[in-house]
Amino acid sequence: MARIKPFRALRPKKELVKDIACPPYDVLDRDEALKLAENNPYSFLHVIKPEIDLPPDIDLYDERVYKKGRENLDKFIENNYMFQDEKPQFYIYRQIWKDHTQIGLVACASVEDYEKDIIKKHEQTREEKEIDRTKHILTLNAQTGPVFLTYIARDEIDRLVAEIMKGEPEYDFTSEDGVAHTVWVVENEEHIRGFVDLFSDINPLYVADGHHRSAAATRVKKIKQEENPDHTGEEEYNFFLTVIFPHNQMKILPYNRVVKDLNGRTTEKFIEEIKEKFFCEPMDIPVKPEKKHTFGMYIHGKWYLLEAKKGTYPEDDPVESLDVAILQNNLLRPILGIENPRKDKRISFVGGIKGTEELERLVNSGKFRVAFSMFPTSIEDLIRVADAGRFMPPKSTWFEPKLKSGLFVHLLD
Repeated sequence: MARIKPFRALRPKKELVKDIACPPYDVLDRDEALKLAENNPYSFLHVIKPEIDLPPDIDLYDERVYKKGRENLDKFIENNYMFQDEKPQFYIYRQIWKDHTQIGLVACASVEDYEKDIIKKHEQTREEKEIDRTKHILTLNAQTGPVFLTYIARDEIDRLVAEIMKGEPEYDFTSEDGVAHTVWVVENEEHIRGFVDLFSDINPLYVADGHHRSAAATRVKKIKQEENPDHTGEEEYNFFLTVIFPHNQMKILPYNRVVKDLNGRTTEKFIEEIKEKFFCEPMDIPVKPEKKHTFGMYIHGKWYLLEAKKGTYPEDDPVESLDVAILQNNLLRPILGIENPRKDKRISFVGGIKGTEELERLVNSGKFRVAFSMFPTSIEDLIRVADAGRFMPPKSTWFEPKLKSGLFVHLLD
């Protein structure tokens, strides 16, 4: 069963929390991070995107980048921007975005559980990104960004969370993107034991977001275990930083697609070929799909509603029946020639948070010829794929709101 443990978080001083909290490292490029951290020496981007404090032409995987991250983290500690709690604790982290609320438990999860598939995955990782996160953790001797986990909701866990939330929060602020963030410290020993006991009855947990961070934690554990002749299995490197949410509070947005060309076809020929496996109806308004197996398509200044025809996909296959797989197998690969969406530079992916307006902008700019708006993958789809031991196609899910970095750091010493 799942093992979680409290930990001594390194976290912001109350008066600096809003300045320190920042988006996760993998949703911003260097220029975006540089702009966001401009004139803010407290931004945790200086730790998780340290290239912003180095020459612009430096390679992101250069050793100097990792060393700069360590230097900046040390500075945050030395300057008392952040402090470490004296005893191991859990934390409750609530996010409110528009009409959506999600409340998670901040804890350390077991690397061994990840290795034994008690913590299930649904996404394949890329080795270079695993190595990058591993170097970052080893150089800083800290896990700076939480892995987003989920589980099938339990009433008894909800009740314990609600009881703790009756108390005074430690942090309460609204970030510039309009998301309200509230944190409670769980320091009562009875409450701590309660969470440990309740989660010990859960099998499995699921990685919702953060596959590279959790895979890197496994690499770090192996490296540190080999270096430690007195390894016991209880060292901090045997655990990784997580925020764990019940499945019924997950908010998944679509992950849309844009393609640079029509693979040698005219618009008319392209639409004609699509009709073999999709119903295709021109629309007067932007298409935001309202049900599974339907897609919006924007091309040549016009929107179309596509619906996959019955028999063009296996309905009982947890992976091949996903909308992202249907679009890939019946359109992107056979018509547009995109064999591997992970590597093909002709396709790009646009988080649903940016809406259909961004799809129109990209196509109208001339940089892309066609865009596809998707119906969001459900958390139930994710669980079915993970339970089957399968992997989703790349860019299947976009979770929102994103977990802020800098609120909790797990030090490995």
